Amino acid sequence: MRDLIELLNNNAYPGRGIVIGKDTAYYFIMGRSENSRNRIFVLTDDGIKTEAYDPAKVKDPSLIIYNPVRKVGKALVVTNGDQTDTIAEFGDFRKALMTREYEPDEPNFTPRISSIMYEDGSFEISILKKKNDGCLREFFSYESCPEGQGYFISTYVGDGNPLPSFEGEPIEVSLPSPEELWAALNNDNKVSLYTNVKGAVKLFNKNLGE
Repeated sequence: MRDLIELLNNNAYPGRGIVIGKDTAYYFIMGRSENSRNRIFVLTDDGIKTEAYDPAKVKDPSLIIYNPVRKVGKALVVTNGDQTDTIAEFGDFRKALMTREYEPDEPNFTPRISSIMYEDGSFEISILKKKNDGCLREFFSYESCPEGQGYFISTYVGDGNPLPSFEGEPIEVSLPSPEELWAALNNDNKVSLYTNVKGAVKLFNKNLGE
């Protein structure tokens, strides 16, 4: 098991990241461009959405404005894009993601990372990424997870040009507190963080001074 704080301290740009445990869900976004950094998380009736902090500065909303978190029945869906809505529409995690692929942001071709946490404590994680001339769709299922432990997946393994996609299985990590996780994210690049620990939700938004 890895120390998530150490992983993040040593990675200036993991991009967007999901951490899922038995009763814990974390989702963070980071940005290098003004367009990506111009965002905040806002609560909705069934989760959260991204919004522009300064609407006048929005250049392209297509890949930055979406619903990262939604409740679907008794399950909680957390993703890094509008595939959240696809999963909600299908009501089936895998069938929904078989209709989607990586983001069309050449040359990075950012992976779509997704997760679903079920009422019984089990959960699934998926990554859709470019492979040769097609899309590689990987799914990981977990029946249980000890208290204080989770699995971490991010869009990138670090900074670069193009950005290098995450590789391998989700990483087994120890779970820090929401405040510890927010502090561990690179201060120049972090934008927002959503945390849900046993149903208690917190939002952290750099643009709002949180």
